[in-house]
Amino acid sequence: MPNRPSAARAPGRGFALGIDVVLFTPRDDTLAVLLVRSATSGSREQWSLPTDTLRAGESVDEAAMRIARDALGVAPTHLEQTTALGGARRPTDGLAVTIAYAGLTPVGTAARRQTSWIPLAEATSLSSRQREEIDRSIAAIRARVDHHPIAFRLLQDVFTLSELQAVYEMLLGRSLHKASFRRSLHAAAIVEATDEWRSEGRGRPAQLFRYAPPRRRRPRRSVRFDLLG
Repeated sequence: MPNRPSAARAPGRGFALGIDVVLFTPRDDTLAVLLVRSATSGSREQWSLPTDTLRAGESVDEAAMRIARDALGVAPTHLEQTTALGGARRPTDGLAVTIAYAGLTPVGTAARRQTSWIPLAEATSLSSRQREEIDRSIAAIRARVDHHPIAFRLLQDVFTLSELQAVYEMLLGRSLHKASFRRSLHAAAIVEATDEWRSEGRGRPAQLFRYAPPRRRRPRRSVRFDLLG
């Protein structure tokens, strides 16, 4: 039986499999995306999503994790495939397919050299292809946020309920009713109180909570939101 062509030989046949990673984190009360400074055109900086091609002997999941680690310096706390787009990136490229992954990393994760966290509203200089990958990644995360612990991947191990609500609002793109949100959290049994407290300016300190993984044989309710606005 003839040997199957490896991923490393595919570009030589006019085909390339690219991996783009869309990494999100909270920054100044908004959701930010990690961009890589790729080149300069005159006095204008060029930015793009972390990207690379598939290497020989590597799965697409392994490639996405490698690209994310190279960009962040650490592994993301959440990484999932969100979309695949066909067609050449540039008219001079051969046939290409790009697989996009969405990744999350906690607040406070520093950007590395040649990278920067850019608020989504300011990430306007990307190609239409990469903007579509960002939009699809956000849509994929929002579709799962009420049934999976995605929001907790953007937080440190302990957090206040106000910080958790702010993250949910970033992911949903909507405001939430505070009292109803907290009732939903407790009803869903996905947070547990710690003995720690944190001062948040004026007023009494806020208690810190942690994510409570589901227990076996215990049904887990989804978080239901009452939206404002």
